[in-house]
Amino acid sequence: MGQKVNAHGLRVGVIKDWDSRWFVSDKKEFGNLLLEDHNVRKFLKNRLYSAGVAKIEIERSANKMKLDLHVAKPGVVIGRAGAGIDALKAELEKMTKKTVIVNIVEVRNPDKDAQLVAENIALAIERRVAFRRAMKQAIQRAMKSGVKGIKVSASGRLGGAEMARTEGYSEGNVPLQTLRSDINYGFAEANTTYGKTGIKVWICNGEVLPTRNGVNPREDRRDNRRNDRRDNKRNDRRDNRRNDRRGNDNRGTNNRGARPQGQRPQGSRPQRTENKGN
Repeated sequence: MGQKVNAHGLRVGVIKDWDSRWFVSDKKEFGNLLLEDHNVRKFLKNRLYSAGVAKIEIERSANKMKLDLHVAKPGVVIGRAGAGIDALKAELEKMTKKTVIVNIVEVRNPDKDAQLVAENIALAIERRVAFRRAMKQAIQRAMKSGVKGIKVSASGRLGGAEMARTEGYSEGNVPLQTLRSDINYGFAEANTTYGKTGIKVWICNGEVLPTRNGVNPREDRRDNRRNDRRDNKRNDRRDNRRNDRRGNDNRGTNNRGARPQGQRPQGSRPQRTENKGN
């Protein structure tokens, strides 16, 4: 049975970049650094879950580690007068034994980020909101925010059923196999009294194409076609108004023109015939 590949991993190196960007001179250190990245992400996710962590980017250079935290609520991370971020840096430096630089990047619209949408649905299910209602509300908010399409899937003992199943809803266009389409993928788990419920979200933000002079050629052609259709409709309406005015002018006056010779209108008297005597 075919399975869905991670939409982000499929596009890494095509239209998306790696979340961890570093290299090692000794191959033996690769596994240790990879495990350290995993532990750092796990720690930050648990520590800052209430802030809405969408993505964590890690860069390394010598004995330094740079972290870019994409969060929906930066104030929760920074704290009062920066006390929260200072304490976070101290804990990370103690864990990694390296100099840590933390940058906070605000997520402007959380309804467009698949990871945050999945976590919001999971929190709603944990608060005993009906899973269908939570999914449909998330889809409505995402479509209002301006995304091209969204697909949501929930798996587990939905509604307390004895047998686990999967249900999903989608709206708009979500082309998973088109590599040039910008697909954002997110996953979250809801801990309920019946067990875990997995939430998967795919959000399409359009297509990523090479630009020419800062203009996307596909979108440029689409705009030109749209403008041409608008101009054609405008010209048709103008011609219709002219024809209507001409028809009204002819209807108000008795201007039928000269009658051609040799023809008589119907309903007129018959021609006179002369009766010559013998």
